[in-house]
Amino acid sequence: MTDTPTPAPDGGTERRFAFVFDPVNLALGAPFGVTPWTTEVRVTSTDLIVRYGPWTLRTPRTNVSGTTPTGPYDLMKIAGPARVSLADRGISFATRTEGGLCIRFHEPVPAALPLHLGLVRHPAATVTVEAAGELARLLEG
Repeated sequence: MTDTPTPAPDGGTERRFAFVFDPVNLALGAPFGVTPWTTEVRVTSTDLIVRYGPWTLRTPRTNVSGTTPTGPYDLMKIAGPARVSLADRGISFATRTEGGLCIRFHEPVPAALPLHLGLVRHPAATVTVEAAGELARLLEG
């Protein structure tokens, strides 16, 4: 569930979007630290932050070039940890097969390595959150 806007450390507001978990994905993600308690998408007045267990993606909102609804997904391609597409280097933070939101970036961002070394950069990230349409409007507005 998304929450109402709250004050953010930068003086603006912050919105949080919870990931939606299929029961199977919850069981397969937990060994990698991916649970409802360790996942969220936060949007502040300046930044987009995705937390997915030990993986974190952080980029200025101005780096978001657009969003597209996507899915459904094959369980074998999304279950467990964050996944990187071999076709386009996009990163998937998916917790359900039904569908989600692809967020594209002007400049690729690091996120695949939990240590955040920045060796791999991603032109897009897919998230499966509640109120994905609201998240899209917020990022594109």
